[in-house]
Amino acid sequence: MKFYVYRLALKNRFRKLTVRDGLVVHGKGWGEVSPFWDYDAVESARWLAAGVEAANLGYPVALRESIPVNETIAAVDAEVAHALAAASTCSTLKVKIADHPGALCEDLARLEAVRDAQPAAKIRIDANAAWDVDTAVAHIRQMDRAAGGLEYVEQPCPSVDELLAVRRRVEVPIAADESIRRGADPLEVARRGAADLAVVKNQPLGGVRAALELAERLQMPVVVSSALESSVGLRAGLAFAAALPELPYACGLATSRLFTQDIVDHPLAPVGGEIEIRDVAPVRSLPVSAKLSRAWEERLAQMWAVASAQGKVSGEYKFMGGLA
Repeated sequence: MKFYVYRLALKNRFRKLTVRDGLVVHGKGWGEVSPFWDYDAVESARWLAAGVEAANLGYPVALRESIPVNETIAAVDAEVAHALAAASTCSTLKVKIADHPGALCEDLARLEAVRDAQPAAKIRIDANAAWDVDTAVAHIRQMDRAAGGLEYVEQPCPSVDELLAVRRRVEVPIAADESIRRGADPLEVARRGAADLAVVKNQPLGGVRAALELAERLQMPVVVSSALESSVGLRAGLAFAAALPELPYACGLATSRLFTQDIVDHPLAPVGGEIEIRDVAPVRSLPVSAKLSRAWEERLAQMWAVASAQGKVSGEYKFMGGLA
């Protein structure tokens, strides 16, 4: 297996990020390994296992040829949000909110603009665990009114206890993300009835097969989403969504459009609100500095040591530096 570093620029700041970097791995096919930099080697080892699985084993049998997706609207000003929503062919729009303390007025304006741009769309919001219970309850009610109705709110609070408390006090459905993919017990949310649905990302869970197994065990509706990956990583997310017996919600896999360019010639992007399932291969990246290359080489060695000890990877690999 050969590993290459990639680097991509975001069109707008996204959860404090302006650049996304990671690894792509080449075996029989291609996979992506792109844990965020605040993840330790143990947590990142699952991302490594996911990329290696995709590169070497491919994907389960697909039950569908294309996947319905939502448009993702970053925490941009209302005018930009309106333009993005109006230009989208997706009938479901995910709006990022709670980007910083005191963001409520901006969030409400953004939601009103998105609703004005697409009066018939489904609108969902993602707070990325930014609130405490009382703040979540108050803000969800205001945002539900501003949006003219919300499909659901994703991870309003950090803990399962808080999610449960919020769910008991609001009518808008609650979706769990971080509580599942980063929780010590990913089934706790379902067991305690703390959410109405689960947002599941294959790479943080160790790959498509592990994500499918978890989805079955959760016994609750699943929304497949990306971890802000390149199209190489999105290919695995599409495979996960394609293999699920049921797909009741649009998936959060249209994130290639958040980048100024992708690492593939033809990014996996929606047409008519759906992404066609097809294979992709990386061909380019923004320049990768020697410092960034060394950092990923060291990180890969750490991840490999952990994943190897866990039996998730085996054999040897080659680190090739930056993707040309």
